[in-house]
Amino acid sequence: MDKEIIIAEHAGFCFGVKRAVEMTVNHEKIGGTDTYTLGPLIHNSDVINRLKDNDINPITNNEIESLSNKDNIVIRSHGVTKDTIDKIKKTGANMIDATCPFVSSIHKKAKRYHDLGYQIIIVGDKNHPEVIGINGWCDNTAIITKDGSDLNNLPDKVCIASQTTERLINYETVVNIVSKKCKEVIAFNTICNATKERQNSADEVSKRVDLMIVIGGKNSSNSKKLFEICSINCKNTIFIENSKELSKDIINQNDIRKIGITAGASTPDWVINDIINKIKNEK
Repeated sequence: MDKEIIIAEHAGFCFGVKRAVEMTVNHEKIGGTDTYTLGPLIHNSDVINRLKDNDINPITNNEIESLSNKDNIVIRSHGVTKDTIDKIKKTGANMIDATCPFVSSIHKKAKRYHDLGYQIIIVGDKNHPEVIGINGWCDNTAIITKDGSDLNNLPDKVCIASQTTERLINYETVVNIVSKKCKEVIAFNTICNATKERQNSADEVSKRVDLMIVIGGKNSSNSKKLFEICSINCKNTIFIENSKELSKDIINQNDIRKIGITAGASTPDWVINDIINKIKNEK
C-alpha cells in the first residue's frame, strides 16, 4: 500500500538563514579574497560541507585577530556581541553582517533598555549563540531563563525579550511570573513569526500521521523544539539530519500509512527533497 506523505506548510529555511547563505555565497563570487564565517554559518552539516567545498570555512572567536584587510568575515544570522563586532573592525577585515534583522532588533532593545536602567531578562538557552549575542548588547548583565522558575530577587524595572526560536508557552510563563514580582515590566515577544508558523504547522501535521519525521541539524535549537512538539502528538517521531539517517525499516513498517515531514530553519529544500524521494522509492 502506498504511503501518504504530508509536508508541513511551513518547513525549512527561514528568511534569516536563507539571507545569510545568499549573502555568504554572493560575496564569495566577487573573488580575490578569502571568506570565513564566524562559527558554522548555520546548524546544518550538509550546507557547511558545501561551503567548505567552495573554500568558505568557519573560524572561532579566538581566530579573529588573525584576520587581515584581505579577508571577508561573515557574521551568521544568530548575531554576535558588540565586543565581537568591535574586535573584527580592528582587524580591517571586510565584515559581512548577515545577522537576522529580527535578531538585530533585539540587540537594539537590549541596549536601549539596559541603558535606561532596566534589568534585561532573556527567555532562552543561555548557551545558544543568539542568546550570548543578545546578552553582549547589555554588557553581559542579562538574566537568562527557560521557564522563570529560577527568577528571584528581581529589581523593580525589568525588560523581557526572547530567543527568536523559543516556544511561546515558555515566554508567556516568564512574563506571567515576572509581572507578579516587579512593578514595571516591559515585555517584547521577539519570537520570530516564522518560528511560530513552523511550530504550529508541525503540531498540526503530527496529530494526524503514523510517523513524523523532523529534519534538522543535531545542534539546531529550533529543530529540537520541533521534535519536542511533534513527539507529544506522535509517539513515532524521529529526528534526522539527512536521507542517509532515514532507515528503510522505519519507512516500511506495515502500520505506517501516513508520514509527516517538517524541517528546521537551517534545512535547505534539497535535503528535504532527498528524504521525500527516498520515501517514495521505498514504497
